[in-house]
Amino acid sequence: MPPDLRHCSSVGNRAAANSFSAVVDGYRGRHRERLRCFCIADESGSHHLRKYKMIVSFLLLFVMVSAVSVFNRFNNTPYLCNKEGMTLHCPRVKEPPSLWENPYSATTSWKACAERREGITSDLPSENETNGYIYIVAEGGLNQQRIAICNAVAVAKLMNTTLILPVLKQDRIWQDPTEFEDIFDVDHFIDYLKDDVRIVRDIPSWFIDIPELLGDIRRTVKNIPKYASAQFYLDNVLPRIKEKKIMMLKPFVDRLGYNNVRPEINRLRCRVNYHALKFLPEIEQMADQLVSRMRNRNGSSNPFMALHLRFEKGMVGLSFCDFGGTRVEKTLMAEYRKNEWPERFKDGSHLWQLALQKRKEGWCPLEPGEVALLLRAMGYPKETQIYVASGEVYGGENSMAPLKNMFPNLVRKEELATKEELDGLRKHMTMLAALDFLVCLKSDVFVMTHGGNFAKLVIGYRRYMGHTQKSIKPDKNLMSKFLGDPYMGWATLKDDVVISHRTRTGLPEQTFPNYDIWENPLTPCMCKA
Repeated sequence: MPPDLRHCSSVGNRAAANSFSAVVDGYRGRHRERLRCFCIADESGSHHLRKYKMIVSFLLLFVMVSAVSVFNRFNNTPYLCNKEGMTLHCPRVKEPPSLWENPYSATTSWKACAERREGITSDLPSENETNGYIYIVAEGGLNQQRIAICNAVAVAKLMNTTLILPVLKQDRIWQDPTEFEDIFDVDHFIDYLKDDVRIVRDIPSWFIDIPELLGDIRRTVKNIPKYASAQFYLDNVLPRIKEKKIMMLKPFVDRLGYNNVRPEINRLRCRVNYHALKFLPEIEQMADQLVSRMRNRNGSSNPFMALHLRFEKGMVGLSFCDFGGTRVEKTLMAEYRKNEWPERFKDGSHLWQLALQKRKEGWCPLEPGEVALLLRAMGYPKETQIYVASGEVYGGENSMAPLKNMFPNLVRKEELATKEELDGLRKHMTMLAALDFLVCLKSDVFVMTHGGNFAKLVIGYRRYMGHTQKSIKPDKNLMSKFLGDPYMGWATLKDDVVISHRTRTGLPEQTFPNYDIWENPLTPCMCKA
């Protein structure tokens, strides 16, 4: 085991350790305590029965591998992975493993095909022939707002209505009054979609009672179901728009389904996301500078990894997982959860068993130290250059200590850019989030640690644009088993991690419509090359 790895003190009972083994043992000890009620040994069956089962299993495995090999040799269909529960299955490909390149990308035959088609005559009716105007407020953080904008364009197309430029709502957490034009290129957005949907910058001048639109319930369509079908809009929303001419749709987060709309509508959503929605030039230029500086930090060109570390206080609280710590820290977190999510918290007595179950099934965010163990098991050396995209990490420097000691070349945008360079962007928090998004998008390897719109959109974008770069989605279920198993050695973990993540590299997956198109835009947004 690498003797150079050291672990500093961390939150609560995280004692300082002087070796890599101590780091592993420390995480294992805490993990076993969480999962002690799940450690049940299977001692049934005789020796002969086990031997018979092994022989049968070997024969079945041989037949399956042979069938796959023959299929791959004579089948010309595109290379695809299929999901079974939490497990991703991909055909075997004889390519050497690579830390910095997606070794399977050359075997795929998919390309992006949602871009605007040149020379196509627009079939949009005149302004006087539209069914009316829709006005939406995009809520949440930057990436949630991005999804809402894509859905708004799709809904406008569905109902043959004119879309008023969406408003970005000030989020109660972000506290950021950003307007659409503060973050996105409005001219490009409207021009790129001119043959698909009519979009106007402002509420029409003939409509003089703007306060009525913003506050009158008669001008608002509410109670739109989550993932509503296209038919719902045609049957329930369109008649009201025809009557009132201008209607606000509220709320508008995930209000359009994926598998109950026409393929061309889903393709339009991809056209908006990957082609029409562009950040302002100054944001793009600053992101390019950060990427260039990451590649040349040690004086020579080198690849770099972008790590989206989801371990903020809000994420830890919302997960309702247990992360150790002192009695005081646990009490403070319980109070925080009770205040933020009182309906889910109740009296807190039911959460311990839930936390154990979620941990066992791999649904808890990875701690910084667990991320470090995973990356080292994959083979990334301590010299790896890592760009960290995250909010304020729960536990502060103590939580980050294991990750920093195993990978000292951790960098944030504040360390890559000067104060003067960032000051112009600080007026809008969404601009800083856009920088993180673009750097992650352009990195050689992108690693997510937990779900969320940010990681989902980055992985989907990288898949759509060629999936030649690795996008690693960790097998948290495997990490849970390792940290709870005192008999699994480091060599065994490394082998299991390499095998488990060999195909978790951001390849297109044949799972639509089970996945939304933001994470997996395979169909209908991609087509055979």
